[in-house]
Amino acid sequence: MTMWTVIISIITLIVGAVGGFFAGVYYLRKQLEKMQNDPEMLKKMAKQMGYNMNNQQMQKAQQMMKNQQFTKGNNRPGGRR
Repeated sequence: MTMWTVIISIITLIVGAVGGFFAGVYYLRKQLEKMQNDPEMLKKMAKQMGYNMNNQQMQKAQQMMKNQQFTKGNNRPGGRR
């Protein structure tokens, strides 16, 4: 192996890792935005985590999610900038 093969391999690995990270963040944000508008999806996720939520708890969880903004630049807890 030549030196260029090693350098290109390392650069490709770094670019792939960074690209995968940003693709994952984008996908997760889209899923969270979808979950805000779909109570069945939220209920399904809660059931997978072992919680059985009644309608009042569902409404409160949806309200909490709507108060959170899943936009660029807002990555602090509590939605503060």
